Order: sequence, then structure tokens, then C-alpha cells
Amino acid sequence: MKIWFTIAGTRHYYGQDFLKKGMKIQLEKELDNKYDSEAIKVILDGVGQIGYVANSPYTRIGESWSAGRIYDKIDYVTEGKVKLVLDKGVLCILKIHEKENKVIPPVSPDSSDNPGKRSRKAGIFSPENLGPNERIIGPLY
Repeated sequence: MKIWFTIAGTRHYYGQDFLKKGMKIQLEKELDNKYDSEAIKVILDGVGQIGYVANSPYTRIGESWSAGRIYDKIDYVTEGKVKLVLDKGVLCILKIHEKENKVIPPVSPDSSDNPGKRSRKAGIFSPENLGPNERIIGPLY
């Protein structure tokens, strides 16, 4: 499944003039964002954060998806690609391989259920504990 999204807020970082078609970017859920519980940062290797996935009809371009629609479909960190740089914004694409994604409940690293294995009980969670095709469901504490 291909999902189009818009990068918003580039003017608050480095602008968008340096972005080119084909550049790989990372999407990272911002779990501690106090203004938007579905915030997704856009990061460029070697540069850092360059914006956010647009989450408003005023910042999205055309039929691109909002961060709210994308949030539950991606892992903690996901890769995207710049497809089109316009004066109005930057359109990118994200490929989701739904059959490969394995949904698991949050992990409790301090559980004594089975030492050496991760517990599937809800509880304290660290994104570093996820495998490459795992993502979080449920509340984070």
C-alpha cells in the first residue's frame, strides 16, 4: 500500500529548498508531544528534524494523508521518500507492507514471567525493545 503525505513546518527548521526527489527520510513518532498525540517527526540523516507529517487540512496537499491517519499504520520509526517538492510544500510517499507488520501489545521489561524473554503484559514500554516488523498497540505509560 502506498501512502502519500505532506511534510509541514519546514520553515521552522531548515526550509525545503535543499530537498530533492528521491531523498530518503525517516518518520518517527513523537510520543511526548504535548500538543499533538499523533505527531510524527520527519528526520533527514545528517541534518536532523526537518518538519512534521502534516496533520491538518490546512497544511496537507491534495489527497495526502494526515499524521492521524498514518500514525497507527506505521512502526515507531519508518522510512519514507521525497517525491515532489513544490512551492506549497513537500509531497512524500510511504510504503506499508501490511502482511509483514506484526502487531503486539506493549512490552513490560521488568516482568518476571519468563526471565530472558519479553513479557506480553501491558505495562512499561521502551521502543528500543521492538523488532523490525513490530509496532505498539495500546496505551504507553
